[in-house]
Amino acid sequence: MSDRRPSPLGVHPARQAPPSPSPALSPRQWQPLLVKVPEITVYFWVIKLLTTALGESTSDFLVYQINPYVAVGLGCLGLVATVILQLWLRRYVAWVYWLAALMVAVFGTMAADVLHVVLGVSYVVSTVLFSAALAVIFVAWYVSEHTLSIHSVYRGRRELFYWAAVIATFALGTAAGDLTAATLNLGYFPSILLFAVLFALPALGYWLLRFNAIAAFWWAYIVTRPLGASIADWLGKPYLGGLGFGDDKVSLVLLILLVLFVAYVSVTRRDVQDRPAETR
Repeated sequence: MSDRRPSPLGVHPARQAPPSPSPALSPRQWQPLLVKVPEITVYFWVIKLLTTALGESTSDFLVYQINPYVAVGLGCLGLVATVILQLWLRRYVAWVYWLAALMVAVFGTMAADVLHVVLGVSYVVSTVLFSAALAVIFVAWYVSEHTLSIHSVYRGRRELFYWAAVIATFALGTAAGDLTAATLNLGYFPSILLFAVLFALPALGYWLLRFNAIAAFWWAYIVTRPLGASIADWLGKPYLGGLGFGDDKVSLVLLILLVLFVAYVSVTRRDVQDRPAETR
């Protein structure tokens, strides 16, 4: 049992000593399991919102500027390459992790749009489908590993479950954002307000009602996708109440901000978890 209260929207278990090395292993051979994801701080949420917004604007820009099938193919290749790089590394590296997250955002947007535009699946149906897919991933992850804590995400099976969940949350968030803005005809700015409230609820639930920290984290994580996408659409699109600055200009500004924040956490290591991963 943890001897300290977890922080909002993340889980901070007691600092446990790494398991003792086996007598059969030399000290050089033995190393504790290292967490492969960033610490949950304000920097995490800022960069997460930037990646979701940039993924939305970049995806929309690419599919309208080049052949959409080529754009989807490039997005898929970028996703596969960056996730393989992330899985190959033994420890968390900020720029690799966030590059993979960005490519998930780009391809997740494309996947949701393909379902709607090419296959004619409504945003209501795609939102339900992606919700069901995410639920299946969470159930399989919990049954297999007995935890959904990101402080237990180390190299191997848990990291595979983690990235599967991340991909599903991005696709779900894209569909949900388009559902509120277009299908429900709320427009982009009211959608921003709606998702901002939904993002704040788990933190309030944690502080006031002792809401489960793992559930609070994943709730907020899922909502950041439609929140960031709605912000990008509001800034870039000339319809549904958008300001119409253009996806290219919005993408450039978001990319600069993202690079600055990732460079900052890379240099300062403010987002590096300073403890071995939970093994259960």
